Amino acid sequence: MPLDLSLYLVTDSTPAILKGRDLCKVVEEALKGGVTIVQYREKKSDTGVLIETAKKLHKITQAYGVPLLINDRVDVALAAGVEGVHLGQDDMSITEAKKLLPENSIVGITAASIEEAQEAVRAGADYLGVGTMFATPTKTNTKSIIGTAGTQAILEAISDEGRSVGTVSIGGINISNVQRVLYQSQSPRKGLDGVAIVSAIMAADDPAAAAAEFAKRIKSPPPFATAAPKSPRANEAAALLEEVPHVVREFVVAHPLVHNMINYVVANFVANVALAMGASPIMSPHGDEAVDLAQYDGALVINMGTLTSESAPNYLKAIKAYNERGNPVVYDPVGAAATHIRRDTVKQLMAGGYFDLIKGNEGEIKQVSGSSAARQRGVDSGPSSLDGQQKATLARDLARRERNIVLLTGAVDYLSDGERVIAIENGHEFLGQVTGTGCAVGTLSGCFLTVRPSDKLLAVLSGLMMYEIAAENAASKEYVRGPGSFVPAFLDELYAIRQAALKGDDSWFTGRGKIQEIKL
Repeated sequence: MPLDLSLYLVTDSTPAILKGRDLCKVVEEALKGGVTIVQYREKKSDTGVLIETAKKLHKITQAYGVPLLINDRVDVALAAGVEGVHLGQDDMSITEAKKLLPENSIVGITAASIEEAQEAVRAGADYLGVGTMFATPTKTNTKSIIGTAGTQAILEAISDEGRSVGTVSIGGINISNVQRVLYQSQSPRKGLDGVAIVSAIMAADDPAAAAAEFAKRIKSPPPFATAAPKSPRANEAAALLEEVPHVVREFVVAHPLVHNMINYVVANFVANVALAMGASPIMSPHGDEAVDLAQYDGALVINMGTLTSESAPNYLKAIKAYNERGNPVVYDPVGAAATHIRRDTVKQLMAGGYFDLIKGNEGEIKQVSGSSAARQRGVDSGPSSLDGQQKATLARDLARRERNIVLLTGAVDYLSDGERVIAIENGHEFLGQVTGTGCAVGTLSGCFLTVRPSDKLLAVLSGLMMYEIAAENAASKEYVRGPGSFVPAFLDELYAIRQAALKGDDSWFTGRGKIQEIKL
């Protein structure tokens, strides 16, 4: 039988899952829906019962041309005559299992680390069950929770092993996140071959329909996916600058909605910035409103500046709604490294959905990337420990890992899509003296992502150009003496650029963009 791992069903016989139904009937319904391989997992039954049930299941899976594997028990697999086994790290070795099983039997094994995965490949595993992807009620060992980033690292590592091995992800995967799991886990050289599903099919009221929906989503990219980042051109910076005025014009004509789940300290200022630029802001921390608001195909901005115990659940509801429609979601992890609550919230949100853009200062981006034990005092980035090349590398590596856009802000901004890295030197020091100017960057970026989703790096760059050139124009006014007089002038200049763009006048931008491509 060919090994199709795309929709891998793992059985669960617990009463809460089966709800009084017959295991074999549930599995058969799932097979009707498109399950491609089945693992019979049962920890508590006697050997005789295991063998009897395995034989019944095998008759069903054979009728659908689907392999049946037994969890852990090589003896049961032999007695039932099934196609193979799935082993845990503490079970029989792959080598011993292959000695006992018939030739061409399938032997898979769980791997939660690069070392475990590499060892399994070398030992001759036919496939790896990579995970645990997300936390589940039955998985309390958080060390095994590896997420898409850990999965991606494993896939990249085993691509060097010299032999092709199948891979499936397992743990907390459901209809709402299956496409993101496949999309974000993909390394530059290897992607997952499938996903292992337990309760999302076994506990479903209609297992056939649940399996069919999984099969459908597995075959299609998530709504928020875009083509691979463009390869840098000979003169990437100049090519991007040439397109900026066109994108700004598209933005001011579109008048996009932006849903801000933003900290209350800056909400008024950010709303005024959005209005001056030509966007339509709504400030709503209520996650249940997102289902309705997402229908307008605007952007969602998650800014955790004034975090409360209610914030994360509301954020997650909103992220899910916007991800489902493929609308842009921006994450501004304000003060990400300041407290253990914020650090935990970062992990929760990164596991809970896809962000088209992650925007933050050096300390925040370090925390999100997990690259160091970053600490912040309040929301400030703190003293920089990285030079320009290192900041560019940090932004690129996080964008490549998350398959999104990353903006690392500072005196020089670093913007990357995982391939291209652009350093931006526009702006003015007054922006750093006014509360909310950094937060507003997240909002304007979301707006611009709605109008140019095909090149998200260009979209964010265009918003930054409009924003930072307006700041330069405002600061140059003779009546601007400091931050207090800067703010109204800044809003006026954003409005002036908006009006010029509506008229097709690009003179506000000509010769003003101070960017360069960083070669890494």
